[in-house]
Amino acid sequence: MTADAVVVGAGIVGAACAAELAALGMRVEVLDEQGIGGGATAAGMGHIVVMNDSPAEFALSRYSRALWLELAPQLRPCDAFARCGTLWVAADDEEWQAARAMQAAFAAQGVAAQLLDAAALRACEPALAESMAGGLRIEHDSIVYAPRVAQWLLTQSPGAARIRVRLGSQVAALGAHGVTLADGERVSAAHVIVANGLGAQRLAPWPLQAKKGHLLITDRYPALIRHQLLELGYIKSAHHAAGTSVAFNAQPRPTGQLLIGSSRQFDTTDPAVEMPVLAQMLLRAARYLPVLPALNGIRAWTGFRAASPDGLPLIGPAGEHAPGVWLAVGHEGLGVTTSVATAKLLAAQIMGSAAPIPIEPYLPARLTKRNCHV
Repeated sequence: MTADAVVVGAGIVGAACAAELAALGMRVEVLDEQGIGGGATAAGMGHIVVMNDSPAEFALSRYSRALWLELAPQLRPCDAFARCGTLWVAADDEEWQAARAMQAAFAAQGVAAQLLDAAALRACEPALAESMAGGLRIEHDSIVYAPRVAQWLLTQSPGAARIRVRLGSQVAALGAHGVTLADGERVSAAHVIVANGLGAQRLAPWPLQAKKGHLLITDRYPALIRHQLLELGYIKSAHHAAGTSVAFNAQPRPTGQLLIGSSRQFDTTDPAVEMPVLAQMLLRAARYLPVLPALNGIRAWTGFRAASPDGLPLIGPAGEHAPGVWLAVGHEGLGVTTSVATAKLLAAQIMGSAAPIPIEPYLPARLTKRNCHV
């Protein structure tokens, strides 16, 4: 064996898995076709957020956010970690009632969440439209520059000396005790972890769907907004199963720039920026941030989220379709948030130790039981 574990994918999820296994004493080989922190990791916003769309999503994102807060003091300035908090914005009374229900649900689970009426919302974020009805502030949510953190996990985290990263390495086939590269080289290991997002579909027919998203970054406008801002309608749009949808999502970057999102498309795998979709997204954002049309946007790009049929990641053994292979894929838009928790859950299964939270909702076998052929 050349390694104890081979991790396919050097994005934030693969890097977190490699770092966790290395910290437990394993020799880890990380393979990626391109560079560290590419793919969906490079394309996303780096928002670390507790989401409560389902009990399983809530449990995983809450646990992972706690792990991020523990990790934050070790990170470097270039990793751009900031505990800016999330502010969910209610545009009308119906969404204000939804904010109240969300606050009650969070409070019942011990997550700090503060309701803001219309006046408090304006005092908190003056750039928001005056018509907004209120909001809900989740104070410990954070942001991070995930590509840099992926690099730190693989090269500077505890145990990083036991990690070997090989870039430009395309995996052509999986095996129970290793992988075969496109050039025919065999890389052997006791455990194979597939953590390369949508790239996993080239290796086996995992039930993953591509969700295309657009983002735009502006010039520097320091202190224009202070929180990650999301409309309360974001949760509904995030789980659309077809067509194109947009929702307001704005992030204050440590550079003073604004990162504006977001969109979702299912009917394309073309990475090109689509101006009609971008325009729709920005028009939506301008309803919440009226100053937006006066700002200078300097770059727009797209990325593809890997979504599972039920919206939860696949963390655990791949099953009879690929014996000896472990999966850490299908995180959709929560890959950065849940990466460190995914690594803990996967390592617990590999090591045969107790998992920190129940793992059943995330096991790939659940999809086989639902007649999804993995």
